[in-house]
Amino acid sequence: MVVKVLTTELVQALECPFGRGHLEVFDEELKGFYLDLLSSGRKTYRLRFRQDGIKKLQTLGDASVISLVVARSLATEHLQQIKSLLPIALVKQVRASKKTISVKGLSTTEFLQLQYLPYVRSYKKSWKSDESMIRVHIIPLVGHLVMAKVTALQIAGFIEEMKHKELAPGTINRALVLLQYAFKLGQRWEVPGVSLQVWNGIRHLKNDNRIERYLTTEQAHHLLLAVRESLNPLLPFIVALLIYTGARKREVLDAKWKDFDLTRRFWRIPVTKSGKARFVPLSDGAIGLLNSMPKQDGIEFAFPHPTKGTPFDSIFYAWHKARTLAGLTDVRLHDLRHTHASFLVNAGRTLYEVQHILGHTQVSTTQRYAHLSPDTLLEAANSVHKTLGGMFAARANAKALTVEPLQVV
Repeated sequence: MVVKVLTTELVQALECPFGRGHLEVFDEELKGFYLDLLSSGRKTYRLRFRQDGIKKLQTLGDASVISLVVARSLATEHLQQIKSLLPIALVKQVRASKKTISVKGLSTTEFLQLQYLPYVRSYKKSWKSDESMIRVHIIPLVGHLVMAKVTALQIAGFIEEMKHKELAPGTINRALVLLQYAFKLGQRWEVPGVSLQVWNGIRHLKNDNRIERYLTTEQAHHLLLAVRESLNPLLPFIVALLIYTGARKREVLDAKWKDFDLTRRFWRIPVTKSGKARFVPLSDGAIGLLNSMPKQDGIEFAFPHPTKGTPFDSIFYAWHKARTLAGLTDVRLHDLRHTHASFLVNAGRTLYEVQHILGHTQVSTTQRYAHLSPDTLLEAANSVHKTLGGMFAARANAKALTVEPLQVV
C-alpha cells in the first residue's frame, strides 16, 4: 500500500509497476479514498470504509472519465451519507434481531453490543477503550437490566458497586459518561422506553487524581544525560523533543520529516487527540535537535525502528532503563509534557500561550499542567517585601515593637 497526497498531475503520472497486477495509492488527505492502478493501464477511484463494523468497498469511477476533484467529492459525500444513515440502519438491525432480544425488552448488554459499539466504531478512534469499559465494568454490573426499565436507584447502585471494587473516581466517571451517552443514543434512535430522564439527579464523583509530577531543571539535566547511555540511539532525540515541544508520546513517535518546517519554525501534527491538525512552534533547541538527528534515505519517519523503518510500537524498556539510571523511576513519558508546561509557566508565559502550544481546547485542561516551582512562588512572595521597601525589616539594636494592653474601664 502506498500513501501520497493525490493530485491531478500525480494521477496522470502514476502507473502500475511491471510484474504487478495492480497497485493501490491511498490519498493522505481523505481516509479510505484511493486510486487503483491496474496492469492494463486502467485507473479507478475507489473508497474503503466501515459500516456496522464491516469493511466495505465503493467504486467511484474511472479516472479517465471523472476528475480527481469530482472523485474526492463523491467519496466525501458517500462518507457523510453513511454517518447520517448509520443510526437508522442500527435501529433496523436491532428490530430485525428480535430472536436474540429478551421478550421483556432490550437489555443493556444487547443495546451496547448491537447498537452502541457498531456506531462508535464508525467514527471514534478510541472505540476499543469503550469496548473494554463495557466488557469489564458495565456488562457485569448492569448488563442484565432491561434498558427501558433502568431506574435512577439502579444507576446509583452501579456507582456504589464500582466504588466497592475500589475503582478510581476517574474510571467510574468514564463509565457513567459512556452509559449516559448510550441512553442518549437510545432515546435519539427511538428505542422503545429508553429515556434520558432516568439520569436526572445522577452526579459524577469528585475526581482529584491529578498527577502533579514534573521535573526540575536539575532532574531534566540528569535525564538527558541518562538517555545518552541507551542502546536505542533514537531515545535521546525522542526524549529531548518531548521536553522541547510538550508533544504527546505518540505524536513524536509517528512524526514524519515532511511535517517539520525548519524555515518557518513550526511542526504540523496532522492527527492529534482532538482529531484536528495543530501547529507546534519549534524553539532554537528543537531546531538544533532536528538538524543534528540522523536521517535514513527513503524513510519518511523521523524516529523509525532500525529494522522495520516504521514508527516504534513501544519504547518502554529503553525508557525505563534510562529513567532508572537517572534515579527517576516514577517519571512517565507523559510527565515530560507536564515538565514543558511547567517550564513555560515558570518562565512567565501566560496560560493562554501554554494552552495553544499544548493544543488544548479548554484552558481548564492547561491549568492542570501549570505548576509553579517553589523558587517562583518564593520570588512572588518576596515581591510584597520589595514593594514595601523593607520598612519592617529587623535592624540591629532596633527597639522591639510593643503593644500597650487595652485598658478596661
